[in-house]
Amino acid sequence: MTSNFLLRNSGVVFKNRPGLQTLQKAVLSLFILLLSCVTAYAQSVVTGTVTDKDKETLIGVTVSVEGKSIRTLTDANGRYSINVPADGKRLSFSYVGMQTITLDIDGKKVLNASLSSANELSEVTVVGYGSVKKSDLTGAVATLSSKDFNKGPLIAPDQLLQGKVAGVQMMNNSGQPGGATTVRIRGNAAVTGTGQPLYVVDGVALTSNSARPSASPSSVGGVRTDPGGGLGSAPGGNPLNFINPSDIATMEILKDASATAIYGSRAAYGVVLITTKRGASGAMKLDVNASTGVSNIMNQLEVLDGDQYRSALNKYGLTAGDYGSNVDAMKAITRTAYNQNYSIGLSGGNDANTYRASFGYQDQQGIIRKSDLKKYTASFNGNFKFLDSKKLGMDVSMISSQYNENIAPITNDAGFTGSLVSQALSWNPTRPLRNPDGSLFIENGRIINPLAMSEGYSDKSKVSSILGSISPYYKITPWLEYRMLVSLNYSTGVRRTSTRSFLNIDGVQAKPAENFLGGYASYSNSELLTQQFTNTLTFNKEIASRLNLNAVVGYEYTNYINKGSNMNASGFGDIPVDYTDALQATPPNNRRMSSFNDPTTELQSYFARAIFNYAGKYLLTATIRADGSTRFGSDNKYGYFPSFSAAWNIKNEDFLADATWLDQLKIRAGYGLTGNQEFPSGSSQKRFAFGYNSGGQTLTGVNNENKKLKWQADEQINIGADFGFFKSRLTGSVDFFKKTTTDLLFPQIPFYPSAAGASVTWVNLPGKIINKGVELTLNGSIIDHTDLSWSLGGNVTFLDNTVKGISGIINTGTLNGQGMSDVTLEVIQSGLPLFGMVTRRFEGLDAGGFSKYTDDGYTLYYVGNPNPSVILGLSTDFRYKKLSLGLNFNGSFGQDIYNNTANSVLPITNLGTRNIAAPLLNSAIQESLANPISASSRYIEKGNYLKLANATLNYNVGNLGKTIKGLNVFVNGQNLFVITKFTGFDPEVNVDKSSNGVPSAGIEYVPYPTARTFNFGVNFSL
Repeated sequence: MTSNFLLRNSGVVFKNRPGLQTLQKAVLSLFILLLSCVTAYAQSVVTGTVTDKDKETLIGVTVSVEGKSIRTLTDANGRYSINVPADGKRLSFSYVGMQTITLDIDGKKVLNASLSSANELSEVTVVGYGSVKKSDLTGAVATLSSKDFNKGPLIAPDQLLQGKVAGVQMMNNSGQPGGATTVRIRGNAAVTGTGQPLYVVDGVALTSNSARPSASPSSVGGVRTDPGGGLGSAPGGNPLNFINPSDIATMEILKDASATAIYGSRAAYGVVLITTKRGASGAMKLDVNASTGVSNIMNQLEVLDGDQYRSALNKYGLTAGDYGSNVDAMKAITRTAYNQNYSIGLSGGNDANTYRASFGYQDQQGIIRKSDLKKYTASFNGNFKFLDSKKLGMDVSMISSQYNENIAPITNDAGFTGSLVSQALSWNPTRPLRNPDGSLFIENGRIINPLAMSEGYSDKSKVSSILGSISPYYKITPWLEYRMLVSLNYSTGVRRTSTRSFLNIDGVQAKPAENFLGGYASYSNSELLTQQFTNTLTFNKEIASRLNLNAVVGYEYTNYINKGSNMNASGFGDIPVDYTDALQATPPNNRRMSSFNDPTTELQSYFARAIFNYAGKYLLTATIRADGSTRFGSDNKYGYFPSFSAAWNIKNEDFLADATWLDQLKIRAGYGLTGNQEFPSGSSQKRFAFGYNSGGQTLTGVNNENKKLKWQADEQINIGADFGFFKSRLTGSVDFFKKTTTDLLFPQIPFYPSAAGASVTWVNLPGKIINKGVELTLNGSIIDHTDLSWSLGGNVTFLDNTVKGISGIINTGTLNGQGMSDVTLEVIQSGLPLFGMVTRRFEGLDAGGFSKYTDDGYTLYYVGNPNPSVILGLSTDFRYKKLSLGLNFNGSFGQDIYNNTANSVLPITNLGTRNIAAPLLNSAIQESLANPISASSRYIEKGNYLKLANATLNYNVGNLGKTIKGLNVFVNGQNLFVITKFTGFDPEVNVDKSSNGVPSAGIEYVPYPTARTFNFGVNFSL
């Protein structure tokens, strides 16, 4: 710049003026300074919204420009606005308890972020005694998180996964609140026991028993509450009732042997790993869930009303049986039921220590009068780290609960007199349930008034449980950790059952002429104790260039104790107290007692697993477990269970590096052995039962010794593939499996059981059961926008079940009711599916209204298969802004159901005394009233069904002020409708019709009906 600088303005020229030059220099310097500042600090404004994985907005998230001191916080709606300098390239988002993420700005004016929990489990999968990255899995494992679970006030955690996982069939055995369920993974292979998977909660393996005392006789020291008279034994309870489903974070289902072999002799039917919720570092957080709902019976059976019954009497020319009324007995014993469910979770902590405590209360009425369940739960999880290095830590867990049940008098195996539902269905609809004076009508005979049964029967159970564990660990190095787990699972149950003396039941009804006051009561208690000690050493390190080893070795010791007692008496008379409070008010000769203490079962195990990962492309898993069990014979104390599996992550190969449309492609293959020790403790030993008779103490043999008894062996092959396309808009997996079960555990009964010294001998049967099939899972994100999304997912499993190599025929599937004495329907026989239905082949009615059978009914035919050939699950979720709708369907196809209810409870022969099935009057040929009641293929029906089992409409209100966060309001429905041709209550049926300890499948016999439920609820955080 020179003194000749010209400043031009409006045509006026100033040249070499003293003083002006100095002003010019100052102005120019200021201009240059401002220009440089503007150039250096040119800014843009970036805005956006921060949410969690469930699309809920997050308040107070720190948003900062990477490398700068510029930051801001999200507001009450999760929104932010930040000034970004020209050289700012990335934004960082951090929030207490969430994973910090950094995103490229790339010139965007709007940048939304989604944060995952710091304890996010979606990237890892629990596989037993540890966890692995999902990308490292080589076995068939399915993971469900809380967002995937079925919604609503469910009682037990197994109900959360119905219809959600390929290869897994879950059925409710009974509509009774808290009733048992059946979960089958990859088909049915159990010829004794339940065939249920092993459940493991936070590393602690559970038994398949419930502490609720049994209502049926046992071969050794069992408790019987059936007073006689053909009332039968009640269905069992669910051993998982003690867990609050709201406390569950994830469930992993291990399906193939390569995944389950690390659990050895307990893993034949698969493994379900349950992980409960944990606390996160940050300020204290309170999660609240509350709901209430109403239930009614989902489906009614077609029986005659009073007018139809009178018409039927006229049609058949009967002059007796019309009592002039019009009574709906099923309506009299059912009701509109209400439920309420509340739970709170309190969590927080810091980087070193986190905690979570929860409390729950559930009150669920049953749709049958005087049946319900009340449950109280409390749990605590703490994760603590010590020392400056934080290498020493300890995890503490506790789950406690108590639930009280009122159990309806609905049984699996009632005889002619029936249980409550069969009594109501068959009640003559023209006969009043009450006398004119309002008292209950009691017939002088064997037909029982269902309303009187409801009033005169009481069955109450209380089960208290605690599952506690402490797990200290030490990180020897960043890649080597030692951990110990010590756990105790204790539960105790009390059951009080009584039947009043006014009921006309043999052995219960008062008989003054015989000086019998009548009435029956039973008081039972039981105790279950499991202790588990586990030590593991975990290694996870790169051991060579691009080769990583994730390995675990361990030792485990477990023991099981099961004992209980029963006192029962009869002859109370009409005293004005609960009979179980006055057992002493009966003649001494009418009192009985029994007790039992099963031999302690001990299990000592050694196990190891190694997962090799080379370059993220090639994976190999090898597992071995050795189980020594006191349940096995002295010659076979130990069983060995190896498995091997491999996987190829094809997507990580260089030749697919440019395939941006492909997110995942992995091929898996595995082979392994697992076992089953689900048979009574002491079954390999010579055992006796103490008793007493007029001659003094007695000792009766109940079990013979078998030194060679060993574990049931399950060999399984699995070949599968996982895939994902278009930025995970379409994901899925496909698996082929073949499972062969050999050395079948079976209680062999002598041909002449009355022979002196005769008792059961447990053996390993020759032969095998083969389950094979294909599983397919697909999940698609069809629409994925900020304000609108729609996802659709489904799974289908194709199954085939065959029995081979078994000598002779094993009968099971006992039928009950009028005309069904000593009749069985199902067999275990070589060449047929497990529990194949074998009976007479029905060929219609002849001109006289009598049943016709092939070969005149002298030949029995294989006529039905209770095992499904296809299992289906469908889920879809719609979301528009804050409103969302989720629908979950499940279905089963290809199975047959035997309608024992139609066969023996509602036959045409009832007409004139009891009710009948309405469709019987629609037959083209009038069936004879003298047509004998007989088992046949006439009562085998197709069990295909598709059920809308769960639907939830949710509105995400969001945050209210600075206190209430993530407020959601929802309406939920369960068992909304079912599409089926089955004429019973529900094709989802698994009534226990076992015979001599051999289970059954697919027989319907007057079960507790399924309820349709509607719920309204809210959940939020503080």
